[in-house]
Amino acid sequence: MISPEELAKIPLFDGLGSEELGYLSGCVPDIRVVPGEYIVQEGDTRALYITIEGHMEVTKLVDGVERVIGNRLPGALFGEAPMVLNTPFPASMRAVLPSRVTRVGPKEFHTLAAMAPDISARLGTAAASRIEGLRSIAAKPPEPDLVVVGPRFDPAVQDLRTFLHGNRVPFDFLLPEDPLVAKLSCGPAAAEGPYPFVQLRDGTGLRTPDVRRLAPALGLSVRPERDEYDVVIVGAGPAGLTSAVYGASEGLSTLMLERASPGGQAGTSSRIENYLGFPFGVSGDELASRALNQAKRLGAEVVVTRTVEALDVAARTLTLDGGETLRAKSIILAMGVAWRRLAVASLDRLNGKGVYYGAARSEAQSTQGKDIFLIGAGNSAGQAAMFFANHARTVTLVVRGGDLAKSMSHYLIRQLQTKSNVLVALRSEVVAVHGTSHLEAVEIANSGSKTTTRHDAAALFILIGADASTQWLPAGVARDANGYVLAGADAARAGWTGARDPFLLETTAPGIFAIGDVRAGSVKRIASGVGEGSMAIAFVHKYLQGLGG
Repeated sequence: MISPEELAKIPLFDGLGSEELGYLSGCVPDIRVVPGEYIVQEGDTRALYITIEGHMEVTKLVDGVERVIGNRLPGALFGEAPMVLNTPFPASMRAVLPSRVTRVGPKEFHTLAAMAPDISARLGTAAASRIEGLRSIAAKPPEPDLVVVGPRFDPAVQDLRTFLHGNRVPFDFLLPEDPLVAKLSCGPAAAEGPYPFVQLRDGTGLRTPDVRRLAPALGLSVRPERDEYDVVIVGAGPAGLTSAVYGASEGLSTLMLERASPGGQAGTSSRIENYLGFPFGVSGDELASRALNQAKRLGAEVVVTRTVEALDVAARTLTLDGGETLRAKSIILAMGVAWRRLAVASLDRLNGKGVYYGAARSEAQSTQGKDIFLIGAGNSAGQAAMFFANHARTVTLVVRGGDLAKSMSHYLIRQLQTKSNVLVALRSEVVAVHGTSHLEAVEIANSGSKTTTRHDAAALFILIGADASTQWLPAGVARDANGYVLAGADAARAGWTGARDPFLLETTAPGIFAIGDVRAGSVKRIASGVGEGSMAIAFVHKYLQGLGG
């Protein structure tokens, strides 16, 4: 327990009598934390934390990246402003060294204040000072990790921006003609092609950088640290991220491989309203960012920009692009799916130049005050329409069917009806696109009226479903006619090679599991993918206990 003598050394409690100190000592906890352990998370309800021994640091998520914004040494307070203003914590606090911390809750503090009224004034003064410090931090513009220069509709520039945004790397994007380009340390060179041109925080300039070479400079891992792991997870969507969290937390050496950026398709969702525990919704980007930070904190290794090109079932090895090979005692396939392509003439020519598969939030600025179109009738399309409606002049949802109810959640349909600038074109299809250097117009055919009309368009986002990309898998991992991986009972009927029955999520190859959207028969929902991710680790444990299956 925290002794009265220890409490008396804390500046806030200086001058308290033995009765007050005895009361506190008898009701506050003695919390011991190890390096990296969090004592409070951003958004938690109010309380007052005090460092007794050790070193704590205050962190805050800025553009999806956790940054240290303060330190708390013995005697220092954390939570003055939330306690006084009755607000959630604006930041998190974790241990740098082995530390002892105590927590004074609202009830305990109010009881103490009744015994020693001047404590409230002291805390108010401390809170005012802390608020002034927070205001200074808030007023300071965030410093980007890099600056990207290039034309808006350059495909290479678009690919780099998507990669950076998906990996939660703060960056500024400038057009070559922007006056701010001349103020960069690289000077006029930044405005010259070819693009993109990248300037790092230390002033280093890179022209058309390869993302794999750029990634390490941004703190991203691109190469596995070991030759063998207990479990290797291929894909970092919600299912894969969950497996990484549970695998690492349960002591398995865990590697997660991702060819692009963690989050998968869910990471591009502007607002997920029906995910348990978020009554006001959560963006897919935020959900993925939280899960990624959690996986890393628990010890999972995350490698990006890498593609698995081959899997040897017998040797249990994976070959990455570039020829690098690693061994896994168990493997979890969580690759998700890829957006289905739309067969319209000239569409590929304008891909990345106003035509996009999916609906990346990073494109919001390019739609500001313009007319845009989205193709799709599912929740992804509805969420994207809601998001872009806050930026575009008009958002037209192009739907092949006669209504949205068959494929879109009721809550989303209701929300779309509240947006006066969201239009729904039923029984309609985009049959042509027009533009030279970038998209300028779309042609829409209506099967009801038998008419085709042309509309000016600044952007076209295509969300028409997705397909499994599993061509690289060997014959030993069976798939259905559409490429989705068979598991469980389906695997048992399709050539299971083990001596026992396959586990629920196990493929036709013992020790190789399939979860999330890539699994045949899966429910295409984030919550189900999360559930399968945790279940897969339970099955991995069972498999490893009787290795050889």
